[in-house]
Amino acid sequence: MLRETLHYGIHLLVPVIVGVLCYKGYRLKAVLILLCGIVIDLDHLLAHPIFDPDRCSIGFHPLHTYWAIAFYIFLSIPKATRIFGIALLIHILADTLDCWLLSLDF
Repeated sequence: MLRETLHYGIHLLVPVIVGVLCYKGYRLKAVLILLCGIVIDLDHLLAHPIFDPDRCSIGFHPLHTYWAIAFYIFLSIPKATRIFGIALLIHILADTLDCWLLSLDF
């Protein structure tokens, strides 16, 4: 229960907090873009089973590979793509924490 709460809490609350605190000129638009970081979970559709609560996404799904994460870091550098990179990195942060808790058997 703790693992799921933290995982989905980061997916939903951190984008809202970052959008509200860091993008004062266009908070709603920023929050919506940051929440769209969840779209990288579409790569779960390529896995069998699609959802496995005991599987670590990092390094397993194509959009959760280390190459993809490096690209998300790169996206977060230029101002024009920064918000998209941050959205994807927030998602990766949530999944990384989930993997860590999974390894601790929470």
